[in-house]
Amino acid sequence: MSKKKLFIIILDNLKTLIGALLIAILIRSLLIQPFYIPSSSMEPTLLVGDRIFVSKISYGYTKHSFPFSPNFSNKRFFSKQPKQGDLVVFKTPSDNRTDYIKRLIGLPGDEIQFKNGNLLINGKKIKRESVEMSEPINCGNFNLESNTFMETLPNGVKHLANYNKKGTIMNTKKYKVPKNHYFLMGDNRDCSKDSRFMNEVGYVTNLNLVGKAKIIFFSNDTKKGNLYKLWNLHHSFRFERLFKKL
Repeated sequence: MSKKKLFIIILDNLKTLIGALLIAILIRSLLIQPFYIPSSSMEPTLLVGDRIFVSKISYGYTKHSFPFSPNFSNKRFFSKQPKQGDLVVFKTPSDNRTDYIKRLIGLPGDEIQFKNGNLLINGKKIKRESVEMSEPINCGNFNLESNTFMETLPNGVKHLANYNKKGTIMNTKKYKVPKNHYFLMGDNRDCSKDSRFMNEVGYVTNLNLVGKAKIIFFSNDTKKGNLYKLWNLHHSFRFERLFKKL
């Protein structure tokens, strides 16, 4: 084979790889992006080892929609208002780099407070009903003695929320959500670093919203087996969570 033909073959393969890479970046930036759940802060809704698809089109686009968050603009394009109860992936305000996923509880102008262990939104206690869980709720490597409730937000969205019996935040100050910001919390309330922690997360600006969690496309129990140990996958793979809508 001549050097010229070899060069043409290499060039064609390079063009194919670059084209495929550009298509992947566009899909990831504009349509959907996969995310891995590394912590138990969203139990029982999301478990460690869940892999989810996040819709980028749900809220529109900012610099954080793209890999490495290139600083080309401080605006959101094709902006859409998120709703209470949405499972939102966002960049933490503390570093504008780390991805978190939490539930949107407070919209701009809302007042959020815990009083006697109950969640209040704009001064009204939200409705909740006790739920029996068949599986234990975790916080890292520890099982929690907890109470789980089906909570109903003011817009009618229902979701499960877990409270540790021994560590529940009973009373807090009032959190007044600023304009163009949101208040987000983990469903595993006593095992979540979220908007209640002002110095680490706090109120999340509209520009930091990355997308809305839509579906679990894969789930593997890391305590029962590593994903790369294919011979043990039948013990660790959570079949019941496959393609579960969020």
